[in-house]
Parts: sequence; C-alpha cells; structure tokens
Amino acid sequence: MSLRYDRISEEIKKGISEIIRELKDPRISEMTTIMSAEATSDLTLCKVRVSVYSQSQKAREDSVAALNHASGFIARELRNRIDIRRVPKLRFELDDSIAYSVHISKILDGLNITPEETEEENDE
Repeated sequence: MSLRYDRISEEIKKGISEIIRELKDPRISEMTTIMSAEATSDLTLCKVRVSVYSQSQKAREDSVAALNHASGFIARELRNRIDIRRVPKLRFELDDSIAYSVHISKILDGLNITPEETEEENDE
C-alpha cells in the first residue's frame, strides 16, 4: 500500500518541479529545488521540502513563503498534469540540507589536511 503513495508522492514532486520552473514570480529564487514530497495516505495533505540555494536566509524564507502563497495555483496546475483523483493541499517547508552540506564542506576544506597526511596516518 505504501508503494502506491510513494509513487504518487514522486509524481507530485516531478510535477511541482516542472511548474516551479515555469513560474514567473520574482520572489521565488531560480535556485529552488524540490527535495521531497510526502503525501498523506488519504491524500489530503502533501508536505513538500524545498531547498533554496542562496547566501541569504531571508531569500530562502521568501521563496518558501511565495510557494506557499501560490500553493492553490500550483495544485490546480498539478491536477492538469498528473492523473490523480484528488490533489492534496500543498504545504512547502524549507529544507536546509544542501546549505548545511556546503557549510560542512567549507569547514572540512578549512582544516588543511592534505591527502598525503591521511594516507600516512592510515599506513601506521
């Protein structure tokens, strides 16, 4: 049973990604990515995790707020694109996993460990 909802969630994710690329709203960053969509089993709600690559936390929050504001429009467009009996109410949430990964990568790069040093440590 959950396989069906996983497939529906994946179709919703793909559809929303296409729709967002076509939106002309200047509040939505061009670097917006749909990370996941999780529909409830009764298809009343779908939590959509969104990653926005921007240095500014305000720009990330504004993009998510604009998506939540446009959720009715996005749901109507989604109804036209995928074959589903009921399109769930969409709720967009900010996903900071990419920004966190970049932050960790910068910290690791700042440690100045060369590959030779790690090889020497592994040989000992």
